[in-house]
Amino acid sequence: MTTNSQSKMAARYGEPDASALLAWNDIIDQLLDHRSVRAFTAEPLPEGAVQTLIAAAQSASTSSNLQVWSVVAVQDADRKARLSSLAGNQAYIRQAPLFFVWLADLSRVTRVAEQQQAELEALPYLESLLLGTIDVSLAAQNAVVALESLGLGSVYIGAIRNDIEGVAKELGLPPHVYPVFGLCVGHPSRELPAKVKPRLPQSAVLHYETYSVDQEPEAIAEYDQRLGAFYQREGMKASGWSEQVVNRLSSVANLHGRERLVEQMLRMGFGLR
Repeated sequence: MTTNSQSKMAARYGEPDASALLAWNDIIDQLLDHRSVRAFTAEPLPEGAVQTLIAAAQSASTSSNLQVWSVVAVQDADRKARLSSLAGNQAYIRQAPLFFVWLADLSRVTRVAEQQQAELEALPYLESLLLGTIDVSLAAQNAVVALESLGLGSVYIGAIRNDIEGVAKELGLPPHVYPVFGLCVGHPSRELPAKVKPRLPQSAVLHYETYSVDQEPEAIAEYDQRLGAFYQREGMKASGWSEQVVNRLSSVANLHGRERLVEQMLRMGFGLR
């Protein structure tokens, strides 16, 4: 177990001499082995897989038991192709046998209030939007853990937010619902296996008692080297994390339409007070 823990920690942090974790079990083993899968086989999903994954998703925590999220399971090839076009033409959306679109859904509670002739005064506030977004994120990650336990793989698709109104039209979403992200699900390709990508050192993200940046410069410099080495091994440009951050966030053009989210969400019925 110690040997396995050490190898998983070495892969997760890109550090060959990483120490083994003292607390370890099969679930932690699976969590550290997570990787984004962007190549899938044509093999169909196990029977009942969708229902199993949603049961796992619904077992996640939900604020005040409001459960303000929903999900659309897309398996139709034509619809996946149209959603792919709306999300930057990512081929794995079309290739994966299942594409989930995870939704922050305030429409259900709106309908409940209408039935009771009640007004939801808190609905137009940013907190309600955050609540739905957080709830659906927790649910989706539960589903990812569950699908990986079944031998499946997945990749999140943030580009589903490139055109949330287009996605809403494609999926027939009512007002007060927006797509937070997509998730491709399928059997990972054996010919193009995904690799575990190193993460920032714990010293960059873990703070004890109060927030401190004392160790951050050294931690980031170390991570730049390790991530660059990972990309080089994968035959990709050996760029570090710092370069990626600056390149990604230095231009609004890199948001690919998501800079218009606020105005789109207002048109879709959300208040942002």
